[in-house]
Order: sequence, then C-alpha cells, then structure tokens
Amino acid sequence: MGATLRALRALVLLAGFHLLGLLLLALLGALDWVAWRWAPAVWALKTYALSFVLAVPVVRGMLMLRTPRDEGVAGVPVTEAEEPRLWAAVRELAGSVGTRAPDEIRLTADMNAAVTEDARLLGLRGGTRRLYLGLPLAAGLSEARLRAVLAHELGHYANSDTRLSGITERSRLHVARTVGRFEEKSGLKVAKERARQERKSARRVAKGKTAKEVDTTGAGFSYRVMARIYTAYGRFSMRATQSGSRRQEIAADLAAARIAGRDATASALRALPALDTAHEFYLNSYATLGVEFGMLPPHGEVFGGVRHLLDARAEELAGMRAELPTEPATPYDSHPPTAERVATIESLPDDGRSAEEDRPAFALFTSPEAALRAVEDATLTPEALAMRRLDWPELVHASMTARYVRDTEPLRTAITELPGTRDDRTAGEGTALDLGLDLGLAIARQTEAFLDAVDTGAVWDLVDRLPKSEEAAAATGRAAREFARSSLRRELARLLTTALTADGRARWQLSWSAPASLLLPDGYADELPAALDAAITDRPDTEPLRKLLATGGAL
Repeated sequence: MGATLRALRALVLLAGFHLLGLLLLALLGALDWVAWRWAPAVWALKTYALSFVLAVPVVRGMLMLRTPRDEGVAGVPVTEAEEPRLWAAVRELAGSVGTRAPDEIRLTADMNAAVTEDARLLGLRGGTRRLYLGLPLAAGLSEARLRAVLAHELGHYANSDTRLSGITERSRLHVARTVGRFEEKSGLKVAKERARQERKSARRVAKGKTAKEVDTTGAGFSYRVMARIYTAYGRFSMRATQSGSRRQEIAADLAAARIAGRDATASALRALPALDTAHEFYLNSYATLGVEFGMLPPHGEVFGGVRHLLDARAEELAGMRAELPTEPATPYDSHPPTAERVATIESLPDDGRSAEEDRPAFALFTSPEAALRAVEDATLTPEALAMRRLDWPELVHASMTARYVRDTEPLRTAITELPGTRDDRTAGEGTALDLGLDLGLAIARQTEAFLDAVDTGAVWDLVDRLPKSEEAAAATGRAAREFARSSLRRELARLLTTALTADGRARWQLSWSAPASLLLPDGYADELPAALDAAITDRPDTEPLRKLLATGGAL
C-alpha cells in the first residue's frame, strides 16, 4: 500500500473516531428526548444528568486537536562535535537509504532504537526528525549489527512511515484518552460506593448487627459500557492498521539488508529478543539489587553494567538467538514475529558480506563511559542519583547481607520476646546500610538465644508464630511437625548466614554468569549441613552449630 492510500486509511480511522462520538451523542440526545416526553420529572432529571456526565469525555476527546510531541522520552541529545563518528555513520546510512538524516540524535537508557518526526498538517509536511539510540542496545551489538539497526530505522523515514504515523497516533491517543477518562470516572464511582457501603456496615456493627458484604458491581456501570465501546473501536483501528504496520517493518528490514548486508541484518534481528531479555534480567537482578537499601552501582554502570552480563553469558545468549519468537509480542503488535522477519531476510541471495564479529558498536562513540554517565544523570530520579554508590563486588555483598538482615527481622523480633532474652536490636538496623560491630554482635546474641530455645524446646512455639504456607497451616499431627521441622531448619540456616555475613566471616560473591554465591570460611560448607540436621531432630544437638559460630576468622 502506497503512502497516499495509507494516509487516506489513517484519516478514515481518525474520522471514524469522531463519527463514533457524534453517534453516541445522538443516542444520548435521543435518550433525553424520550425521558422528556414520557418519564416522570425526577427520572427525566436523572437521565439528563447521566447524559451530561457521559457526554463530557466524548466531547473532550473529539476536541483534542494536537498530538503530544515526544512526551516522556528521556534522553541526552548529542551534537556532531560531541560524537562525530556516530553522526558520520548515521549521515552515511541515511544517504544510502535515500532519505534526509535526522536533525537530532538522542541517547537513551533503553534496549531499543527508534525514530520520530514532528510532522505537520497531519503528515503532509515534514518536521524535526529525531533518532533515539539506546546505549544498552549499542553495548550488545557489533558495529555492523548496529549499522543494520540504524539503517532499518532510517528506512522508516524513506518510506514516510514517521510522517504518516502522526495521523494514526492521533487516532490511537483519542481512543486511549477517552477510554482513560471513562475508566477514571468508573473507578471514582466504585470507590465512592465502596466507601458508602463500608460506612453503612460500620454503623450496623456498632448497633450489634452483622455487616453486609460490600458489593460495587453496579457502580460506574454506564462509564464502563462507554469505555468498552471505545476500546472496541480502538481494537478495530489497530487491526485495520496492523497489516500495513507489519509490511512497513519488513520494508525497513529489506532496506537495512540492502545497505548493511543480509547477514548483519539477520544477525541483528536474531540478537534483539535475546538482548531485550538479558537487559530486563540485568535491571532486575543487578542494577537495582541494592535500590531498596539506598545503594546503586558506580556512576555510569546502572545502564552500562549490562556489558558484563552479556560478556559472561555469551553462550547462553547464543542459544537464545537460535530460538526466535514465532508469535507477535501482543495480538496488536505492529511488528511481525521475529522468526518471520529473520526468515524473510535470510531468504535473500547471499551478498557476500558476512556478519562475522567486528568492532563493538561503542567504537562509534568518542567516549562511551561519558555517554553512559550523561544518560544516567538525565534518566534517574533525583532520589536515585543521591543514593550511595558502591563498586560491583561490594554492592552485591552489602545488598545481599542487608536483604538477609531485613528478612530475618520477624524471627529476630520473636527471639527477643522469649523469656530471659535481652533485646539487642540496634536502632535503625532495618536499613542495614552499614553492618557495623554493634549489629553483628546483636545478631550473634540473637542466634545464641535461638539455639538456647532449640535446646529447651521453646523453639517450636516460636516457629509456630512465624508465617506459614497454606499447606503448612492446614497440616495436623505428624505432618504439621514435619512442616515445623523444615521451617526450623530454614530459619536456622538464614539466621546463621545473617550472623556470619554481619560479622564478616562470610561474604557474598558477585557472579555475572550465575546467582550470587556465599563464600564461607574453610570447612563450613562441609560441616554446616550436618550441624543443621543435628539441631532439628527430636533430641536436638546444637553443639556443632555453636562451634561453627564460635570459630573462624573474618574473610
């Protein structure tokens, strides 16, 4: 489908949104007329009020004339003087694709690359072009693969995709905002009705009556119906444009293959899903490991540290590149399944340009480290930027130790409530940012008190007060005892780990290819399992655990 037909289709869908609004307003007007003619005055007034509150979001959506430009895109613009090699590569690729180069290049924190254009007059006139390049993406690609990605994005300019997307985007925003307003109104009605019923139930309880179950099924019903109507139209619009959007992606892929080479383009497409998965895993398991305790990696490593993970898990990523998604990410995804895109490119004739590993993509940057720091400063919140910075090994150890201190807090609180036990908890220990001598001694004393409770048999009541799974809570007799025994062993192991890390005898070790591991003093790894088993028998023996706590120096 040519640009003219795509523009016409987008305009028809945009007009359809307004036509739907006029139809709904007409129906509301007809309802008001019926109420005026035949309904009692009270019901007519209620009908008028309902029609008014339903008409407001419809009219507001129809009167939204401007599509927001670049809202919510955090990035650092770089000039040609700052990044001459990157700009030279982009200009060269734009010339090869046959289009005007972007006016701006912005570096972002995403595992993605994208292009936009502030087109005017519904796409009839071009505007400012921006290329967004995620530094984590560049960190995971070779220069040849990054050139293929950039050629793909520039291909969207050549095909007028970015200019015409303004019309489609406006239709999508109209629908989304109108649905959002109706859902917001529905939520407020539900909350108001819930609060009313809860107040009524409280009055019943105060009078000695049984409270009724809160039921908000009917609250906000009319708003939800309107939202569903617009949602249905939105789905229709996305379905109507989906095939065209997917053809645009294939066309951009073919442009990339022509410019950057068949093998480099196919290889880049294979890498993208694996890199996206690795990046999400990195953010959750490494970059934000210490955030809840106020700690971050070194400056520039929050987004740049993904390089260490990619290097350490190269074989795993190679396996992921071989298993491509055969289904779209969502039913309305504008991109075809990756497997289909790769198959299309790999079916092209061999152009003699291989995709062998060449220079890393960061070779196009004057200073990748400076760029990573700049993006970090522009992307993170002020609260995050103020957090304590630790190098990776220390970050992993401090974060894991703090997590164990926090997770054992319920147990250690219960220990202090045992008869004859001194409360040695340190004020503010819950943050566990600095595991000093006082906290280490306090946890050691609590561990000793726990072992005393094991010897006297008081520990079973203590363990019984801790949170349980549904299965453990429902168990009785021997089964309940075995659940309690398993819980006791787990709590002992966690508390002992906390004690050993808090006083410096054990240390959490960073690994980019596996989860963090605990380095114990010599001999502990062999002796600890047997010592734990001895402490949870019907005739417990805590002496082996006490010896482990009493011996061994700091690592």
